[in-house]
Parts: sequence; C-alpha cells; structure tokens
Amino acid sequence: MPEQAPRRATAGFMLRHPAHWIALGFGSGLSPKAPGTAGTLWAWLAFLVINPWLSNLGWAALIGGGTLVGWWACTVTARNLAIPDPGAIVWDEVLAFWLVLWMVMPVGLLGQAVAFGLFRYFDAAKPGPVRWADSLFKGRPGARVGWAQGFGILFDDFVAAGCTLAVIALWRAVFG
Repeated sequence: MPEQAPRRATAGFMLRHPAHWIALGFGSGLSPKAPGTAGTLWAWLAFLVINPWLSNLGWAALIGGGTLVGWWACTVTARNLAIPDPGAIVWDEVLAFWLVLWMVMPVGLLGQAVAFGLFRYFDAAKPGPVRWADSLFKGRPGARVGWAQGFGILFDDFVAAGCTLAVIALWRAVFG
C-alpha cells in the first residue's frame, strides 16, 4: 500500500468523523501551542464538572469504556492524519489525567495542580518507563497506522499516569 502524506488536524478535519471529535479532545487538541497541555486542562475541567455525578464504579466504567472507544478513535484519527502519534490527539491525556484525578481525590486545588504538573512532566519529558512505553508501538511516519499504534497512543499516557500516582503515593507515605 502506498504511503499517505501526513495531514494537519484542523476544525474541518475534526468535524468530518466522530472519532476525530473524541481523539482531538472535543477540540482541545487543536490548540496551536502545547495541545497535550490543553487536552489535560480540558480533562481537569471536565473531571470537576462530571465528578459530582459519578461514583467510583461510574469512573471505572467511564475510563474503561473511554479506553476502548479511545483506542478506536485514536487509531482512526491517526490513520486519517497519516501520523503514528499526532500531537493533536489528546484523548490519551484526557483518560490518563482522569485516572490520576480519580485516584488522588479528594484533594484541594493545590493537590490537583501538583497532580497536573507531575502528569505533564511525565507525559512530555517521557523519563524511563514512559519513554519505554512510548517506543513499544511506534510506527514509521507515512506508513499505515494500525491498531497497535492506536493502542500505543493511549499506553504511554497510562504509564505516565502510573508514574504520577507512584510519586504522589511515595510523597504521602513519607510525609503523610
């Protein structure tokens, strides 16, 4: 199959398919600067709006279902953009940060901001285990994006969430 030229995510692109809406974080991934940070901020706001209505079971179902739907949406969107892990895809940040907030709550605004900062650090800098997770499912630019790359888009952010939660747990264990 011939290689496809990479495309840029735009509002028009997002409007063409429901998978694009989801993968692009309902438009937050279209931010011209730091789309991952914009997607994480959108996730934070959405969490604060949704949280009063969801139980632990509800959050587990939302994150679990969001992961399955997200795998599809991220795969379709990356395939249509012809980029293995486009920066505009932020559903991975949304799900992973929802997981972080769900696990650390109840905390105040400062605790949430610390969780945000830690998550953004692990997601952007990709130290150790996050870099390893990110490298597992990389595709060649221009090559057809498959289900493995769609899963990989989500996987490294869940590892970043796990690292964030480990640091917070260690802090709580040491400092109470």
